[in-house]
Amino acid sequence: MYQTLAERLNKIEVNDYSKLLKNSLTGLEKESLRVNTEGNISQRPHPIALGSALKNPWITTDYAESLLELITPPCDRAHHSLDFLLDVETFVYHHIKDELLWTSSMPCVIRGEDDISIAYYGSSNAGKMKSVYRQGLAERYGKLMQVIAGIHFNYSVPIDFWPAFQEIEGETAKAPQDFINERYMGMTRNIQRYGWLIPYLFGTSPAICKSFLAGIPKPESMEVFDDYTFYEPWGTSLRMGDIGYTNRKEDKRGIKANYNTMEAYIKSLRYAINTPHEAYEKIGLKKGDKYLQLNTNILQIENEYYSSVRPKRVLEGLEKPTDALERRGIQYVELRSVDINAFRPAGLTHQQLYFLELFMLFCLLQESPEIDAAEAKEIDDNQSLVAHQGRKPKLELQRNGKAIKLTTWANQLFDEMTGVAQILNSVHDETCYINTINSQRALVDDPDKTPSALVLDDIMNRDGSYYQFAKRKSEEHREYFLKRKLNQDIEKKLEQMAITSLQEQSQLEAEDTLDFDIFLERYFLGST
Repeated sequence: MYQTLAERLNKIEVNDYSKLLKNSLTGLEKESLRVNTEGNISQRPHPIALGSALKNPWITTDYAESLLELITPPCDRAHHSLDFLLDVETFVYHHIKDELLWTSSMPCVIRGEDDISIAYYGSSNAGKMKSVYRQGLAERYGKLMQVIAGIHFNYSVPIDFWPAFQEIEGETAKAPQDFINERYMGMTRNIQRYGWLIPYLFGTSPAICKSFLAGIPKPESMEVFDDYTFYEPWGTSLRMGDIGYTNRKEDKRGIKANYNTMEAYIKSLRYAINTPHEAYEKIGLKKGDKYLQLNTNILQIENEYYSSVRPKRVLEGLEKPTDALERRGIQYVELRSVDINAFRPAGLTHQQLYFLELFMLFCLLQESPEIDAAEAKEIDDNQSLVAHQGRKPKLELQRNGKAIKLTTWANQLFDEMTGVAQILNSVHDETCYINTINSQRALVDDPDKTPSALVLDDIMNRDGSYYQFAKRKSEEHREYFLKRKLNQDIEKKLEQMAITSLQEQSQLEAEDTLDFDIFLERYFLGST
């Protein structure tokens, strides 16, 4: 049964179902490079005071030993997740001595790939697997792309909302989890369709350090600001552009995730995980006894597929993500296209979080047809165009085969989101959701107010280079966190988690006697 967004919202209100949305859950994952006082990537190991990178659920590492990842648990309000993130980052700053957390998505002062140490997770098989996977990424793509940092926004609607939504849609005969899977996959498709809006509004990486390209000629569209800085005059988020996270390399190797159904998504990723690729076979699986990659297939594991959105399920043990989805269905959706806001200590504002929450719910409730090959190309092209030229006057994107001005499409989306914002305002007795639409609309009306424009203004009129800008903001934020006092109970909780995680890693390593080759074989067979 086809319904418009307005019809859905009306039924939610008439049936008093809006209150069921009150307990939506949000979570944040923030990556930040540890650097020394000169902005060089830290060569120190992951601080032991922060616990085990393998077992601490709140403080871990991403690709590199120096690339911290701070993770919040699911929280009942978006601003609560930001509060938790602030507490975790305060705790981190109190234990990293004189180091800084780089407050921008794009790294600086990279003295070659040897400067980047792959994250170490101990001697257990699970720890070895994480490190080998990262070695595989280095062999396939190089290390530089892997130290780009960003923020992931996790979102789920309350489980109590689903039966009401199913009733509104007239699909009560369908198995509940099947309905949930279908609607979350529809949400992921809409996040891709409208996802160009996120780098436009939140992009904070219009410039890069020359060292990031490591001697590679700069892309033609980039301009030189000084001896150390390249920039895109109308750029918003080079992190999400052709020099950053992109699926284009995977596309050339025969993999494009299919988001039309959960089953198709799983099948497309499993195909890539189980299909050999000639270029990776040439690299080889091992050099002597040392693993160079987990396998020689198109993808080593699901996480290698870079995407702006992922449907997810919390894993049980060493479960593969596709197995978890197949067994228990989609639990939440992860938006991965948010730059670190260099102007704010936490890397995000409350207002930005309110918009993300609103955006995700809008994408769930909006009608979401399947994506064909032509639209998939439009989605990739729109993302790249906005990343590199998003603030260009009269910029046109492609929608259903026709050109449309970015400003026109953005304002249409804001108009459609208003009904969702009114429901969320009512549910929480707030005005923040309508307010955030007005604030984001102002950035479309005046591109000079966007974070990316403000970054370029500071680089050109205050700091003199991208490096100097990012270093200044990193130092400012360091002072903020060092002055910030943690609640005693929170501090004890974080300290205890660090201690417990180290104990858990030690226990795992003591008990782990299985040969690593056999461990990997069993993992890929799904029998670990």
